[in-house]
Amino acid sequence: MSSPQVRQRQGQKDKKAVTPPPTRDGEPNGILKDIELLEAVKSEWDYKAALVIITMLAFITRFWGIGHPNEVVFDEVHFGKFASYYLQRTYFFDVHPPFGKLLFALMGWFVGYDGHFHFDNIGDSYITNKVPYVAFRAMPALLGALTVPTVFLIMWESGYTLPAAVVAAGLVLFDNAHIGQTRLILLDATLVYAMSMSILCYVRFYKMRHEPFSQKWWKWLLLTGVALSCVISTKYVGVFSFFTIGSAVAIDLWDLLDVKRRGGALSLPEFGKHFAARAVGLLVVPFLIYLFWFQVHFAILTKSGPGDDFMTPAFQETLSDNVMSAQSTGVEYYDSISIKHKETKTYLHSHADKYPLRYDDGRVSSQGQQVTGYPYNDTNNYWQIIPNGVDLEDQKPGRQVKTGDFVKLRHLVTDSYLLSHDVASPYYPTNQEFTTVPLDQANGDRYNDTLFEIKIENAKAGQQLKSVAGHFKLIHAPTRVAMWTHTTPLPDWAYKQAEINGNKNIQQSSNIWFVEEIPSIPKDSPRMIKEEKKVKHVPFLKKYFELQRAIFYHNNALTSSHPYSSQPIQWPFLLRGVSFWTQNDTRQQIYFLGNPVGWWLASSLLAVFAGIIGADQLSQRRGIDSLDERTRSRLYNSTGFFFLCWAAHYLPFYLMGRQLFLHHYLPAHLASALVTGALLEFIFNLDPVGLDENVLQQTQSKTPSKNKDRGGKRIVVPARDRVGRQGMLALWGACGAVMAVVIGGWYFFLPLTYGKPGLDPDQVNARKWLGYDLHFAK
Repeated sequence: MSSPQVRQRQGQKDKKAVTPPPTRDGEPNGILKDIELLEAVKSEWDYKAALVIITMLAFITRFWGIGHPNEVVFDEVHFGKFASYYLQRTYFFDVHPPFGKLLFALMGWFVGYDGHFHFDNIGDSYITNKVPYVAFRAMPALLGALTVPTVFLIMWESGYTLPAAVVAAGLVLFDNAHIGQTRLILLDATLVYAMSMSILCYVRFYKMRHEPFSQKWWKWLLLTGVALSCVISTKYVGVFSFFTIGSAVAIDLWDLLDVKRRGGALSLPEFGKHFAARAVGLLVVPFLIYLFWFQVHFAILTKSGPGDDFMTPAFQETLSDNVMSAQSTGVEYYDSISIKHKETKTYLHSHADKYPLRYDDGRVSSQGQQVTGYPYNDTNNYWQIIPNGVDLEDQKPGRQVKTGDFVKLRHLVTDSYLLSHDVASPYYPTNQEFTTVPLDQANGDRYNDTLFEIKIENAKAGQQLKSVAGHFKLIHAPTRVAMWTHTTPLPDWAYKQAEINGNKNIQQSSNIWFVEEIPSIPKDSPRMIKEEKKVKHVPFLKKYFELQRAIFYHNNALTSSHPYSSQPIQWPFLLRGVSFWTQNDTRQQIYFLGNPVGWWLASSLLAVFAGIIGADQLSQRRGIDSLDERTRSRLYNSTGFFFLCWAAHYLPFYLMGRQLFLHHYLPAHLASALVTGALLEFIFNLDPVGLDENVLQQTQSKTPSKNKDRGGKRIVVPARDRVGRQGMLALWGACGAVMAVVIGGWYFFLPLTYGKPGLDPDQVNARKWLGYDLHFAK
């Protein structure tokens, strides 16, 4: 026999036992007062006044002194450069989608900037180079300022009290990291603002769930999709926002499928309409908008530029003034050529030195001639391409080298032939060693081992190999391994040059090589006469998928160390910042760091929330009902949604192997601010006050409502009217205390955020709370 449930909250009453006493007018006591309360919600002047004040403070904190410093700061070298490339219509490559960068280009176009400055180095002067940098910085500052009232609106629309909304917005308003990242030419302001807008729009959409397929329902659904598309069109980590909203939508659809739902069971056709509407609004529409920005990207960047090398020859031929198209020459047999690796930019190289007898791990080599990758132009990079076969026709000069041909490569300086065999390479025991052998062996018992197949990428049958333009794989004929190299240098016995080996995974994209030059062609040869090449057309989707492959490959390749990189475990506790800019003469510096007080508070309450949920689940298992139904629903559904948003934007970083920095935590920090505001209200709302059911029923009959659920009228009670007077006083007191210490933390670290005033060594030491690697000016 189960134990009876125990109510822990004080002041709760049995609603069935309460009967409102009649008044002299025959009306239930308190109806007029309740009607007044319900009418007052329409004005909510206190929320509106707070929203105006918070918005003004957000603009002040983001725009104050935005012209300082008047030099290139940190990653402005990248995103300012990209804006200039857009304005000059010069093709470039970046690992992020185009939306955020297009906004910078749009701002530059608005102020008449021509893109002449390329933001090459941190510290380059904007004034000397006549760059409208304040206009560029104003765009992220605008979005950063708008993020703060958006956080406030999320809390307001979610039905939280004014103190809770003020705390959540205040944690973002007075956070040094959010301010610092939105005052510079960086993408994170766009990312965080779009992420916050997606949450706000979804909250508004969810509030319209009792009016499905109405005009407003569709409006907020589509606006949620638009906001999500802006998130992922700025950075690919925007997929975390899709996961957040997608999880909430999945739970909502699961509830709609329930035949016992409060609003009545839906038929399967009706449920299908709900599912299809959400799929279109939250997947199809965002994806089409996302594709649109890539179409704009390709339409603007029509000239050859620094991004050419990341793309295939077919792609490069769509760009005007492309060097590859202008300088490419057909390769013929007996040409002397230099072969270059596409990714590492090292040349296929050999020299007279031999592999050592044994490697460091004890394995034995062939002791053959070394074949390595060399980063500089050198005569040891020259190879002669020899045809396979002994027929006189095969040996005639002038015959084209085509895809699918089997060839030999003769190293000119040492007069030996390239060979691969079943001997482990120096660094990769699973890969084959590359070496060379003299002519007698190449034409004797090692003949087959010197045969290689030319396999041009995306080539048609019989297509000729061309210098620069022809990207190909060199496949060893007998063993079917592809010639490959990587960035780890060999030991001193190979002069720290790159290892060349045979990769068994021939489909790997890093197996690509190209012929850089053909030094054996005389300058007056007819082959050197270049015809004017016409710009070719490649379908949009083909260009899009090629760019996606390149983006994801290079994004995953960002694994090198950085002096200011950090690990996800460090972010919630703010253990490491990033030095953005320093100036020794004035002792000024910009150090990217959040407000420690706000971050520690938010991180602590995240743990508190998890503890509350665990305790509630445990108490229910023991038959103790410690929360009323309304409070529990709010804690799990609303605050739980914010917690899910934090987890979705934070935990996936533990699975990433690429470089990570503190700014990757900003979206998760915004979500933690929402959790903090919501949990603060929960902690001080110990005795929620509800209107009597009988009163509500009679009030609903007299009070018009636009919210209907299958014909039944609904009523919305203001947040402040659900909280007892004592609870509001305590909540306001907590709000004041939290904001006081948060503002104090913001002000203390303000010189590091705005880059002024300069700090002496004692002042810098005072701010090294957790060993922050601040710069000491000389």
